[in-house]
Amino acid sequence: MHTEQHQLRIRISWPAGHLTATIEETPTAQALEKALPLTATAQTWGEEVYFDTGVSVEREAGARQVVDPGTVAFWPDGDALALPFGPTPISRGDECRLASPCNVLGRLDGDPNLLSTVRAGDPIRVERVAD
Repeated sequence: MHTEQHQLRIRISWPAGHLTATIEETPTAQALEKALPLTATAQTWGEEVYFDTGVSVEREAGARQVVDPGTVAFWPDGDALALPFGPTPISRGDECRLASPCNVLGRLDGDPNLLSTVRAGDPIRVERVAD
């Protein structure tokens, strides 16, 4: 059965593990898809992993600064994917508060706490998952 909605599935891998994610169809997702596969150097900021994608997009109307753990977000100010799994240095309580409003792309399929094994400076690879 084929649905009309085009969903992109990606795999994010780093030395200690990997996760897959389901990405909704948005202008940001389309720009990201064209850049895959990509490799980058991981940065961490509190309980968030982020990395440069080389993709430059505008902030979308639905951009949010506070998101759920496991959200796949795109940070337009940094051309970066942001993967929060817990509080950041500017969170209030245990929320995931991003540095500035981010375009929401989708969700990680697995346990976002796996991202705690990413170390700053780790190589990160993002690629399409074949259906």
